[in-house]
Amino acid sequence: MSLRLAPSSSLPTSTSNTTTASRISAQSKDALDRGAPSAPGLHDTLRSSLSTVSPSSTQVSSSHPLEARLKAWTATQESTRQNILRRTFGIAEPLRRGMELKLVRDADSFRPTALGEPGRVHEDILCGRDAEISWEDVYNGQDGLRLSSGGDGQGVGWMEEMERKVGMGKW
Repeated sequence: MSLRLAPSSSLPTSTSNTTTASRISAQSKDALDRGAPSAPGLHDTLRSSLSTVSPSSTQVSSSHPLEARLKAWTATQESTRQNILRRTFGIAEPLRRGMELKLVRDADSFRPTALGEPGRVHEDILCGRDAEISWEDVYNGQDGLRLSSGGDGQGVGWMEEMERKVGMGKW
């Protein structure tokens, strides 16, 4: 239980937009071959689909060390905030805030895509980010959904989405 200001520096400090042939799969290699002619390492959205991988694999991994560092920074700041609350008010205050945050996140998880992205106002207030503007607040496009063949979220009915969320097709 420390009041650390910055996360430990065990994260990588450099990145490369190209990967070696031994570390990439055939699908990733195919995606690199379809890259833009002027920038071979970049994905060309106009010549292929909106996603660089097939819709079956939905795991997103960060390749830039700064993104991992920012996630670690946010986690460190949240841990410090919880420790300060616990030292000041006792265990009840961080526990109450954690339960409220879980309720807010669970309430937004069962929202159909047809209604758009859920508003994160409650979560931002509970996390203390209500005075910040991040890129998620400005850019809320649906290009990452990949629910239909086009990848833009169009053509997906709310019935199919709810069936998928509650697991009706897994019998």
